[in-house]
Amino acid sequence: MTRVLQTFIKHKLNPHFSISFGPFNSSIQLRWKKKPTSTARTRLETRTRDLKLDQLSAHFKKLNLILHLHNLMTDKKRGPFVSLQLMSRWNNIVGLNIGIGAFLRKYPHVFDVFTHPLKRNVCCRITDKMMGLLNDEHNVVRNLELENVKRVKKILLISVNGTIHVHALRLVRRELGLPEDFRDSILGKYCEDFRLVDLEIVELVDRGDESLRVAKIEEWREREYREKWLSEFETKYAFPIDFPTGFKIGAGFKEKLKNWQRMNYVKPYDVNEVVRVRTCGGIERFEKRAVAILHELLSLTVEKMIEVERIVHFRKDLGIEVNIRELILKHPGIFYISTKGSTQLVFLREAYSKGCLVETNQIHDVRRRMVELMVMGCRNTKEMKIEKEEIKDKTGSQVVYTGCERGGRDTDFVISILEKCHGHDYDYGASDIEDGSE
Repeated sequence: MTRVLQTFIKHKLNPHFSISFGPFNSSIQLRWKKKPTSTARTRLETRTRDLKLDQLSAHFKKLNLILHLHNLMTDKKRGPFVSLQLMSRWNNIVGLNIGIGAFLRKYPHVFDVFTHPLKRNVCCRITDKMMGLLNDEHNVVRNLELENVKRVKKILLISVNGTIHVHALRLVRRELGLPEDFRDSILGKYCEDFRLVDLEIVELVDRGDESLRVAKIEEWREREYREKWLSEFETKYAFPIDFPTGFKIGAGFKEKLKNWQRMNYVKPYDVNEVVRVRTCGGIERFEKRAVAILHELLSLTVEKMIEVERIVHFRKDLGIEVNIRELILKHPGIFYISTKGSTQLVFLREAYSKGCLVETNQIHDVRRRMVELMVMGCRNTKEMKIEKEEIKDKTGSQVVYTGCERGGRDTDFVISILEKCHGHDYDYGASDIEDGSE
């Protein structure tokens, strides 16, 4: 004990003095040992990963890059193509970490790289297959107008005051399957349901529609009650739990989870009831209500996933004043965060099985075909090359570009000049995709 006291005195006099712990002062070692802190960052790094959802997240992020490039290309009024010299300036806008030429040639079924017939510079356009899928998505979204109205009304019913910022809806427009001009085609068209209080705030006119006040989770609870013969006490406030493969269950975890499943809470559409946070278990019930609201918001999306940063814009309107990332990480059996890329996507675990959506919809089917076309990469490009060689043999000249089928543009004079000079029609394609030369 004398040696231990001397060690403490030396440490007090000299703060830079380091204690060498050994078998005779193990109690001091336990006292001075720093306990590991558990934060959202540490939970995010040590979470059990789902490789299927991570792979799906990577595919959707690449698809978003392609769609962003398509939007930038369509903003140009010069024609249905853009030069690679101009597209090289978009790297920082889109967020590419490689050259634009290398990125385009990775997806020959999506981007058609060709040589301009007059300027002889390398240009790019969207292939006919990809344009067909984009048109299909546009038509499907237009046909599902009534379902889009229903989605927006359900979100407004969850909100605290029956209002939502239009900016927040605009951020998740694609996730909800809304058209690009939803402000006019939905909010402005259905004025009997929606009213613009301000330029950026929309309000629900009638909140008395009881048929919309049923959460998606209630269907699962009804099935569990009838098919598995579980009691109402076990299913009334429960959530479907699906832990990823390899998830480690610690001591006492099952008991805590069982108590949490039975704990009552104010459901998302019961906005008139008061959430008493200061009562016994009030904080836990408040967090469970936030889990239910986030669960319902993800259920309303097309692919049952959304970016974490975009959910933050709904916090105040939906009354989920908690740390969204920590809330998601505390419930790995309900949600999953994928960190592939620069953004974080949160998935609804019950909606996926082995990386595939369980209940598909028309919009998801079209987007899945876009992903399949993108994932093909440079495969099956021999058929494209054979078709171009056949056209080249018929015309007797180089295949350059097919743009005359897209309607009147400012560059239609190029096609007419070539027809007068050579006396035949051209089918301008991507002759440089196979060899990769620009």
